[in-house]
Amino acid sequence: MRVGAFVLAAQFPGQGQGESLHRALRSAEVAEESGLDSVWLAEHHFVPYGVCPSAVTLAALVLGRTSRIRVGTAVSVLPSAHPVALGEQAALLHIASGGRFSLGVGRGGPWVDLEVFGAGLEAYESGFPESLDLLLRWLREPSVSAEGERFAFREVPVVPRAAELLGTDAEGPEVVVACTSPKSVKLAAERGLPMLLGMHCGDEEKAAMVALWRRTAREAGHSPEGAHVSAGVAQIADRPAEAAETLLKAMPGWLKQGLDAHVTVDGRHRAMRDPVAYTEMLCGLHPVGPPALAADRIAATAEKTGISRFALLVEGSGDVAATEENVRRLGAEVLPLIG
Repeated sequence: MRVGAFVLAAQFPGQGQGESLHRALRSAEVAEESGLDSVWLAEHHFVPYGVCPSAVTLAALVLGRTSRIRVGTAVSVLPSAHPVALGEQAALLHIASGGRFSLGVGRGGPWVDLEVFGAGLEAYESGFPESLDLLLRWLREPSVSAEGERFAFREVPVVPRAAELLGTDAEGPEVVVACTSPKSVKLAAERGLPMLLGMHCGDEEKAAMVALWRRTAREAGHSPEGAHVSAGVAQIADRPAEAAETLLKAMPGWLKQGLDAHVTVDGRHRAMRDPVAYTEMLCGLHPVGPPALAADRIAATAEKTGISRFALLVEGSGDVAATEENVRRLGAEVLPLIG
């Protein structure tokens, strides 16, 4: 199993944005020092839920500060970006890092981002498949043209080509798709792309999504085995109550101010989760507690879902020093128990 850190650069109540970004960077650096497999960086716009507006930019910085760990985006929001521009950045990071970069992409939400960046609501509602396919072609072909509904341009050469990574036969960076519905699961499976499944999902729901992915991938002529990633929360403490208390003190305030700040582009109603109940649910689903309990929950998720890669939110305390300790304990005390 491969365990990584999921870093949101969350802005907790009373904190500045610089403090949040500093904690995010330290989380990534300590993750490498502690033996974790990967670090996954989130992207948000205009909200304190996460103050990193460009996961691929932060990934470049983290790749430059590390030498071993895999760095991925979780996720780059494709409807708000041009797939060719994102593809160029992904190829650059793939080559410059020696193949340590993973590009996670997602559909995002119907947020005001679509208005600010000029993409429009249609890019969110129906444009994701076209954007994803153009991105994949850019990462795999020597030259690309487009004649789609949203993107149309003459043939141009791909520079740099992701396949030009020296000393490897890899055709490009790994591309992972955030999936939240059967439609997105099928979209990923039809292209043979692994899924990133959210931390709000329990093992049964994730197992069902993996089963659907396998059926669809097989029908599309792809291998039914995918290197999917399960997102979750990790908080290590000597007692279960201590770990849960740490999260319940900090996360509800962050969730409330962060989620409340989202603005829809078309004024549609949004159903909001209760922050305390949501935090309690996360504590019950994920590796929150002593090392043995955390290892058991990771192993149980892997057994029930078939997923062997994990991206675990490590900054739930909101404190830089506590986050560093949490990451170090995850590496020193949990990883040896799961192998």
